[in-house]
Amino acid sequence: MTAVTPLSSTTPAFCEGIQYFADSLPQFETYGKTPAIAANQSAIADPTDPAAVYQTLLAADALRYMILQVTASKASGHPGGFASQVEAYAALVMLGYKNILTEVGHHAPGFYSAMFIDRSLEDMGISTVQQLRDRFREQHGLLGHLSGFIPGILAPAGPLGQGQHFAMSAALLHRDKLFPFTVGDGGLGEPYVMSSMAHFHTAYPDVTNFLPVLVWNGYSQEHHSMVSTQSNERMTAYWHGNGFEEIVLVDAKDFDDQNQPGDYVDSTAFSFERRLAFTQAVLQAADKAACAALGGKLTVFIIKQLKGAGVHARGSKSHNLYAHHTLENAEVIAALKARALTPAAWELVRTNAERAGGGPAAKTSVTESVLPIPDLGELPLEEFPVGGDKQVSTTAMGRLVGTVGERDRQFVVTNADGNEASGIGNINQALKVIHPTTDPLYNQSPNGQVYEPLSEDACAGLAAGLALMGGRSLWCSYESFAINGLPIWQTVTQAMAELRRPTPSTVTLFTAGALEQGRNGWTHQRPEIEAYFAGMMRNGNVFPLFPPDANSIQVCYDWALSTQNKGIVITASKSPLPIRTTFEQTQQALREGAIALQETSGSKTVVLAIIGDMTLIPALEAADQLQSQGIGVRVVSIISPRRLYRPSDVAWDICSEPDGDFLDDATFESLFSGDALIGITGGASGMLEPIMLRSTAKRDTFAWKRGETTATATQLMEFNGITAAALTRRALELVQ
Repeated sequence: MTAVTPLSSTTPAFCEGIQYFADSLPQFETYGKTPAIAANQSAIADPTDPAAVYQTLLAADALRYMILQVTASKASGHPGGFASQVEAYAALVMLGYKNILTEVGHHAPGFYSAMFIDRSLEDMGISTVQQLRDRFREQHGLLGHLSGFIPGILAPAGPLGQGQHFAMSAALLHRDKLFPFTVGDGGLGEPYVMSSMAHFHTAYPDVTNFLPVLVWNGYSQEHHSMVSTQSNERMTAYWHGNGFEEIVLVDAKDFDDQNQPGDYVDSTAFSFERRLAFTQAVLQAADKAACAALGGKLTVFIIKQLKGAGVHARGSKSHNLYAHHTLENAEVIAALKARALTPAAWELVRTNAERAGGGPAAKTSVTESVLPIPDLGELPLEEFPVGGDKQVSTTAMGRLVGTVGERDRQFVVTNADGNEASGIGNINQALKVIHPTTDPLYNQSPNGQVYEPLSEDACAGLAAGLALMGGRSLWCSYESFAINGLPIWQTVTQAMAELRRPTPSTVTLFTAGALEQGRNGWTHQRPEIEAYFAGMMRNGNVFPLFPPDANSIQVCYDWALSTQNKGIVITASKSPLPIRTTFEQTQQALREGAIALQETSGSKTVVLAIIGDMTLIPALEAADQLQSQGIGVRVVSIISPRRLYRPSDVAWDICSEPDGDFLDDATFESLFSGDALIGITGGASGMLEPIMLRSTAKRDTFAWKRGETTATATQLMEFNGITAAALTRRALELVQ
């Protein structure tokens, strides 16, 4: 092995930054002279072709080398997990499949290496290995875990248990393409991975073009994985028991000629002939699995190989690098030299990678272009008369949701706890619940558009995943339970803030809030979810909306459908409530954040700033009581609190689809100035932060404290101190 500095005249320019090259490689003259993926082709012609097998092995070693070189350049990052399955990744690419996802954020260095090798990263100015090293784990570079900001990367990855949602969403929208996704030993232990795939397959039995690739390497982040004791037979039975028809498993142990101990072995320690045999088995297995998945069989591809195969350490010790794992570290140097390729081999690997799949992933992945979706036209909004009969807000929105689904047949509504229980049974009537059993009593149909697994994670995952992949969706939930699906929704909204393309916003409807769940007690009263969104508002693309009535909710949803790359949360009651606003007022509130519902003059002015619909009831009663005592009151309904921040409070300007509309100071004063200001919410007080930051009046907040069992929403508000009497008393204290 020799260190080459500077590059020789025969070394490809992209190799600048590679520290070690091999002087020669065995059998290269026989199998490495001509790229296995021919010019104008997108895949190898035959997975049994010795040249294709040989060049797949070169690609695997190239990935191992690149992963370790890049991570060691910063003495930071995670090489071990991806290294244990590079033969599988390389095989899929050589077979022409590049729409590859992962649920393992720790596989980021491997994905970046793959995107560099196929030239995708040139789109962000990374053309050499040195530039790859320089920008790894740096701002405006290659962040520590995957993001849609990176060219060629289909979806973000970080929290375990999310990858299958993105793969299934993509498969649903692109029935003719394969979407493999890697899932690790640790991720397999997450509670929703298998159940979400099982429900999806029951709902969409013909959509099998997503392919889990289990990286079964025996170890998780810091110890042996919990599935490390399973035999091959038990692992196969596990997948069969969860509905998988085709289980394709390749165990490196079957090819070991070095008598390595244990059930998990390192293929890079084999003789070269056995390495080729193992690679051929992986290549043929990947082809078999891909064909089965594309052919209508629910399939899993399992590669069983020791974690850290071919890098600086083995087992969990290979998971991440520590400060001493620099490019001068002896273990790192030894591993790099062992995996080094010749300049000609690097050129060959790059040529195959660039040709695979029809070009760089940054040009060919499904997420690199905008997905065409039907024009919805003008929705049939129905404006109810102010002061007329009470209406259920969620039902009014549900009617529009039905129209959206009728005009866009790829549109999916997800709900774990039942639409009918949330006052939106009309959605089920219009679009039907997806179920293999047709039953008109329950609005069930195999061809429905309402996806109802009993898991908020699965609901949020499919809905948010569809939006990320370019389609329309709506996630419906009880406010009480939505918290269980929020991690993936947060992941997607953050990714949308970074995306290099526009995509429909991910929209939610949260109903049956804590105030309506009195008789169910605190188990169904979890308004802390609003604190979650309050924190996310500063992200720049998150818009919680609180329509006060059935007119307002229609305008809010209509606006949400017109937006891109946002996370829009609509929270409303399922109880019949008075109509207090016109369409025009909500349109104004969506621009300015809030509207004044009523205003009276008096010796002093109290501003009651209310978030929510049911909380308007005690607030308006307090307004009457204050007016009777000669105090002027301005009742302000806050519909879009994010608009009420100051521009400097929010990271809006670095969003890929920036929205910099905020309420100006003069209009803020006209709405919220007075002798006293009281912010009122039935949820977390954090949602009132924008008003409290900007107001200079004497002020206070009334908000949720804790849950309790009560007979009515009024009693529950009383328990939390949100009553007309309490509001009146505090207002008088502030103005006096």
